[in-house]
Amino acid sequence: TNDGQLAHKILSPKKHIPKKYYALVHGEVTKTDVERFSQGIILDDGYKTLPAELNVLRAGEYSEIELIIHEGKFHQVKRMFEAVGKKVKYLRRVEISGLKLDESLEPGEFRELTDEELESLKASVRS
Repeated sequence: TNDGQLAHKILSPKKHIPKKYYALVHGEVTKTDVERFSQGIILDDGYKTLPAELNVLRAGEYSEIELIIHEGKFHQVKRMFEAVGKKVKYLRRVEISGLKLDESLEPGEFRELTDEELESLKASVRS
């Protein structure tokens, strides 16, 4: 981004901006995990996360999930799964504050936000 202040506000754990992730997790993600995530997870340093929305897309030895968190602490998603005995093998942020990230972009590529997208992001950090 060329707007460091906006980026900081969006990514700051204190602002509670929703961030949606897709992950491939080694281990079967269960209904019990979904319930635990909905109550908040205690991380390795004793910090309890805010409640998160865990959606299991496919369960098995390797599970596919979507997860919405409202903080974004250091390696939070990976640490949340480690706390329930599973390991994240692949992680991709797919949405921030309702803005879906462009799937057609290759790693390292970018595009300009539309005026509407930019205003929506600015409004999400004001509220």
